[in-house]
Amino acid sequence: MARVPIFAPKFMIILSLIFSFSTILVNGDQDHEFVRSMDRKLLGLKKEKLSHFKVYWHDILTGPNPSSIQVVPPLNTSITAFGLVRMIDNPLTLGPEMSSRLVGKAQGFYAQASQQDLGLLMAMNLAFIE
Repeated sequence: MARVPIFAPKFMIILSLIFSFSTILVNGDQDHEFVRSMDRKLLGLKKEKLSHFKVYWHDILTGPNPSSIQVVPPLNTSITAFGLVRMIDNPLTLGPEMSSRLVGKAQGFYAQASQQDLGLLMAMNLAFIE
C-alpha cells in the first residue's frame, strides 16, 4: 500500500472548503463586498434568492491563539490520521491576509473519517457578522 504524505490530509481539508463555499442560498437583502446576487431565472429557480460568497477561511493551527484545536488525536498506526477530530472557530475575512476585514466565523468540527483513504467529515456553521 502506498504511503500518504503527512500534508495530504490538510491539503484535502483546504480543497474541500474551497469547493464548499462556491454557492450558498441566503435570505439577506443587503449587498456586501463578499457576496453578490445571481440571476435565479438563469439557474431555473423560482422564489429562492441565490448568492455567491467569496470569503477567506483561516484555519490557524499554531501560535498563541489557534482557531482550530485537536480534541481527539489520530490513531498512532494510521497513515491517514484516522480518528483525528478538531474543533474550529475560524475567522472568515474579505482578503487572504489575517489583517483584512473580519466578516464572520466558521464554527464546528472536522474529522478524518477513513482508515485507508483520505476521507473528511465536516460539520460547520457560518456565522456572519455583516
